[in-house]
Amino acid sequence: MLSPYAPVRILTFAQSLQGGGVERVMLRLVRGWVDAGQRVTMVLGRASGPLTAEIPDGVELVDLGTNHLGMMASLPGIVRRVAPDIVFCPGNHYSSAAGWLKLCLGRDCPPIVAKVSNRLDRDDQRFPLAQGYKLWLRAHPGFIDHIVAMSPAMASEAVRMTGIAADNVSVIPNPPSHQPLDAPTPPPTAGDYLIGIGRLSQQKRWDRAIAALAGVERRDTQLMILGEGEARGTLENQIGVLGLRERVRLPGYSTNPRPALAQARALVLTSDFEGVPGVIHEALALGTPVVTTDSSVAIREIVSSPHQGSVVPTNDPHALVAALDHWLVPGRPRPDPIPERGGDSIERYVRLFEELVLDRRLSRF
Repeated sequence: MLSPYAPVRILTFAQSLQGGGVERVMLRLVRGWVDAGQRVTMVLGRASGPLTAEIPDGVELVDLGTNHLGMMASLPGIVRRVAPDIVFCPGNHYSSAAGWLKLCLGRDCPPIVAKVSNRLDRDDQRFPLAQGYKLWLRAHPGFIDHIVAMSPAMASEAVRMTGIAADNVSVIPNPPSHQPLDAPTPPPTAGDYLIGIGRLSQQKRWDRAIAALAGVERRDTQLMILGEGEARGTLENQIGVLGLRERVRLPGYSTNPRPALAQARALVLTSDFEGVPGVIHEALALGTPVVTTDSSVAIREIVSSPHQGSVVPTNDPHALVAALDHWLVPGRPRPDPIPERGGDSIERYVRLFEELVLDRRLSRF
């Protein structure tokens, strides 16, 4: 459907394109907005990383060649120059940049739309960090004009944790990925294997998956984790200590994990916290069962039946091993494929942006 409005000038930002889920989705959204006729400026601290090849044509790219703090410091000046109608904050990690932007520009700041990319109710934090974090969340209504949550449960959590008005929260799922099953991918390991997909970071807690592999009944099962990050050295050391070098592979980031995901016995996700993990949607769309920690209020919205997978407590290694053993039983039926949501997400985002722009203009008369 063609919009009767003029194109919306959208500015979004990220530190780099190293392969994180937030940045992958941001690029998917940007491509959709450009295809829908919107004008998009993308500000990057550094235009580096494997996802740079996915920057769509038609985007105004600002490559600052700096770190996160440098990107934050430059953002107000760039917004003044570009004069966007909307600033889109792609995930929780970048909300500090949105806060700084609002502080610097005040009433001249365009409406800021922030997507909730990870759970807000963090039970993994301890005093005094937990108290400071809760205060920070309560400050969000002062600089965020509208929040986009990816599921109803996440929208309710956003209202509860930030205090933002429910009318200023929308539920819009991420647009689905369209990677073909025959595109290049790391070759699957021989025999039965489990697969993990995501950054090698502390949040993802791949150490849990590796430790669980050592405890499963089927000792010929292997584990392949597709991703890259700062925890690689720690994980490689753990693999060596447990004597799992022949059973665990860390081949790095993959631009298209779908073929390997389709052939895996199960997707494993062992994070401390998540938002609405797109990789779970991708797995279920391929008929691959899921074993995941209860790392977000959205997890049980996605894995809504025991026929689709197993949800285990975040810190229960015995439950994790038992769930893996369940899905490794030879002949265990796989779930029926579930189509990914979000086919109309681009249109819904554009409609939201148009409404916010119109509201801003009317408020200034």
